[in-house]
Amino acid sequence: MSLQSNAKIDGRGVVVTGAGRGIGRALAVRMAAGGARVVVNDLDAANARAVADEIGGTAIPGDVTAPEALIDAATETLGRVDVFFANAGIDGAGGGDSLQTPDDAWDRVLDVNVMAHVRAARVLVPRWLSDGGGGRFVVTASAAGLLTMIGSAPYSVTKHAAVGFAEWLSVTYGGRGVDVHAICPQGVRTKMLEEAGPLQELLSRDSALEPEQVAEAAVAAIEEGRFLVLPHPEVAGYYAARAGDTDRWLAGMRRLQQKVDAAGGLG
Repeated sequence: MSLQSNAKIDGRGVVVTGAGRGIGRALAVRMAAGGARVVVNDLDAANARAVADEIGGTAIPGDVTAPEALIDAATETLGRVDVFFANAGIDGAGGGDSLQTPDDAWDRVLDVNVMAHVRAARVLVPRWLSDGGGGRFVVTASAAGLLTMIGSAPYSVTKHAAVGFAEWLSVTYGGRGVDVHAICPQGVRTKMLEEAGPLQELLSRDSALEPEQVAEAAVAAIEEGRFLVLPHPEVAGYYAARAGDTDRWLAGMRRLQQKVDAAGGLG
């Protein structure tokens, strides 16, 4: 596993949430390959144990929306949590008119995609500042958090919020030893993409990546000290275009929405 060791990963105590499959699993595998000691978290205990067994890590299953118990158990296991991958997320699409998504569904998506990050940072950052060792907080957001996502309103809005929280965390604590990164891919070959329906083609227009490619992009950003992790490099151009002429960007997105509606319809 240490053959691909990386300076900012090797020997570190790492927690990856939502690591039972997809991007989370790829991150856990890549962290272990880089020499890290990894705690694998997932709501699915069997998947968490399988990945932990595969990489020689430790499985600590559980719900990320109440992360203090996870962080305490991981600290006991690792001695110190140096890197926290806040990777777990849900789409909350539910089908139908997304504007009519009920409040309880909104609450659940907000809880997992945003507040889980806030609660984890609320526990970790004071510990990192107190012992002077610093830390690294990595949020798996989405290109939807930079560009807006056709389809699920809860997903798009919460991914914007996840990026916003990561930016705030970097601004507020980056000068005090807390490094922050936001992973913002487009289409990735995961269960979420498989279940995207009419959106699958749109999300894959610049090619759908394997989760392992996302993990490699995350490692490169960590090594280079870059905040934004853009596994699809095209996203940087889209992001600049959106900022440069927002009305033109929105007009283009409305045209894409019409194509999606014609292909099967999403609210």
